[in-house]
Amino acid sequence: MRAVVFERYGERAEVREVADPEPSEHGVVVRVEATGLCRSDWHGWMGHDPDITLPHVPGHELAGVVEEVGARVVGRRPGDRVTVPFVCACGSCPSCAAGDQQVCERQTQPGFTHWGSFAQYVALEHADVNLVALPAEMSFRTAAALGCRFATAFRAVVQQGRVAAGEWVAVHGAGGVGLSAVMIAAASGARVVAVDVSPRALELARKFGAAECVDAERTEDTAQAVRDLTGGGAHLSLDALGSPATCAASVNGLRRRGRHIQVGLLPSSSGTSPVPMARAIALELEIIGSHGMAAHAYPPMLELVRSGAVRPDLLVTSTIPLSASPEALAAMGTAPGQGVTVVEPWS
Repeated sequence: MRAVVFERYGERAEVREVADPEPSEHGVVVRVEATGLCRSDWHGWMGHDPDITLPHVPGHELAGVVEEVGARVVGRRPGDRVTVPFVCACGSCPSCAAGDQQVCERQTQPGFTHWGSFAQYVALEHADVNLVALPAEMSFRTAAALGCRFATAFRAVVQQGRVAAGEWVAVHGAGGVGLSAVMIAAASGARVVAVDVSPRALELARKFGAAECVDAERTEDTAQAVRDLTGGGAHLSLDALGSPATCAASVNGLRRRGRHIQVGLLPSSSGTSPVPMARAIALELEIIGSHGMAAHAYPPMLELVRSGAVRPDLLVTSTIPLSASPEALAAMGTAPGQGVTVVEPWS
């Protein structure tokens, strides 16, 4: 099969022929029809993820068709149209038993713990736990946006963030995760403030339901701007980008007893990032992490998509062939892009 492979962190990947994967006894091989290009893939390419072993194939937001099934898989068959969370759970650890597969203690992640979906085929573990059947009317392009960014935003806003109608929600970073969060929060009846440095990203945020926008490139204090626009601060705020600046701005833009959700990864040489904890203590803020969403939690999200209340298909702003993926991956570091770029490995 053809796949995008890199052999050194930060050095250009290339498309080459590699061996087709084989399913484990509990796993499947999926023919990849579409896969999203995500900033997390860039983090992996840069060497920010300790799970990656070189050489490596990135890619974790995928949709496709089951090609082969392992001997002990009971609920999936070749030909099934599926997607999968980026966290593939084991199904048997204490966290999984509690229904918290998104923090599985023995999780695997395509594109991180093993070769991913920037390829024509990808192997996935514990298929009966992790595969999500796709509605017949949903395109593979749309489904590819669900597995990481849209599902992550849905859990962050609805489940972890406990959004309520009439609340102010601030979203820092209007890339794929951020625009998904804007759309979901607006559909939940919240008033949304989108913050980004890109006028085009803010234009999309308005299109997807943001009531207010803050241009971080031209605003000296984005947290103060959010507090001014919301009459004292957001009830719920998300760092959907992942930087010390956006994390701090998200926390500092909250009102008393507000809720900060950290979604974007915060890599640094020390592995830690400063958080304004003095404000968190004084205002009794909640600081909450959010890490994907378990496969069993997909049905309410899929029903919202089916009803038309949310439109993840509108987040797909470009589609590229596999041959263009190495350049697009490298560009994520300086120009994360607006919306979702989808790779179609067979084009």
